[in-house]
Amino acid sequence: MLLSPSLGSTSLLILGLSLTVLSGCKPEVFVYEDNPVPAYDEISTILVQNYVNRFYIDLIGREPNDEEMERDVAILEEGDLTMDIRLQVLDGLIEGMDSIDQFTYRGMVYQKLYTDLKARFLEGASDGILNTRYGLLRGQAINDSLNGNYIGYTINQAAAERMQWVLLSRVDLESGLIDVREACHRMIWNSVYDMINMNSFNFIQACFDDLYQRFPTSAEFDAAYAIIEFNQPEEVFGMAAQDKPSFLDAMLLNPEWNEGMVRWVYRSFLARDPSDGEVIEGMNAFANGLEVSTIQRLVLQSDEYAGF
Repeated sequence: MLLSPSLGSTSLLILGLSLTVLSGCKPEVFVYEDNPVPAYDEISTILVQNYVNRFYIDLIGREPNDEEMERDVAILEEGDLTMDIRLQVLDGLIEGMDSIDQFTYRGMVYQKLYTDLKARFLEGASDGILNTRYGLLRGQAINDSLNGNYIGYTINQAAAERMQWVLLSRVDLESGLIDVREACHRMIWNSVYDMINMNSFNFIQACFDDLYQRFPTSAEFDAAYAIIEFNQPEEVFGMAAQDKPSFLDAMLLNPEWNEGMVRWVYRSFLARDPSDGEVIEGMNAFANGLEVSTIQRLVLQSDEYAGF
């Protein structure tokens, strides 16, 4: 039975006695320690403002303006800062279709996610750098074609297209053409990621760290190195792989990738790793649709994040 936070000790006692009378059972006393009922009515407005300011920055990359701050603080305080009212305000940003700053709130959320993914995988490379790299690869492909070097054309054109896919990730995420798994794949399978993590050793270490928030075991590294360096068939997480594309498929198409996403969100928002229970809760929420916002909601509505 879930009890409202507004019920005091007297109400709980009356409820317990009523249930006892109805059931005819001997009264039992339950004491729940280390589980205080938060006194949300005692939370100062400045703390609520800090909370609003923080989730605006984390979700859309900027502070709220005066109108947004006044509106959301009023909604939160009038709703007694309950979890439901927090989710209502958070959803106003995550799913908001109001036009502001030439974007909808939802559009800004996906722009922030795209920026965060680039920071996670590509050391925050700007779109200008990515566009320049695309132009160089495309130019090389055209030159190869004009010179009759069709093998070179195929290689450089494919690399240029992968670079373009990175640049299209934000729009494709927002429109639903791809999910965040495919966005992560694009962030790793491109020439900029290869330049940042040169040689097979660094590439493998970076893939495990970026995707799983950990480094590979000796057995995992040996199998991955044989695949990447020598195109030698090996098994990775129960999947056969023999080259870089199939290795990346194995890295992304397994439950530990989901866990890595949960850990990434917790580290980004709370600067700590999630507990085992939080990992399970986050993975269960995330598995239905692969929306990063489902994990974000769990963190952003919490008292720990809010500072209450």
